[in-house]
Amino acid sequence: MSTKEKISEQFDTLTEEGHLNEIVLFNDDVNTFDHVIDSLVAICSHSHEQAEQCALLVHYKGKCTVKTGVYDELDPLCSKLLQLGLSAEIT
Repeated sequence: MSTKEKISEQFDTLTEEGHLNEIVLFNDDVNTFDHVIDSLVAICSHSHEQAEQCALLVHYKGKCTVKTGVYDELDPLCSKLLQLGLSAEIT
């Protein structure tokens, strides 16, 4: 089975289990790039490069989806981001 087929199968499984939601991170005038990057690495399991790209998107576009999944998995992650002072919500 190819990687593409495996990813497709995993996505199909997720969509069958429940509606996919997103954690959206919003820009603010309080948090530093380093804090945002460190938070995304720690909470969302991003690589440093991925977290850096998300931080840049948030800065320049105003928001960025940082994690996708079912609500029950995203809720504790979003709560931790909020506890760290970031502006985020589940959509």
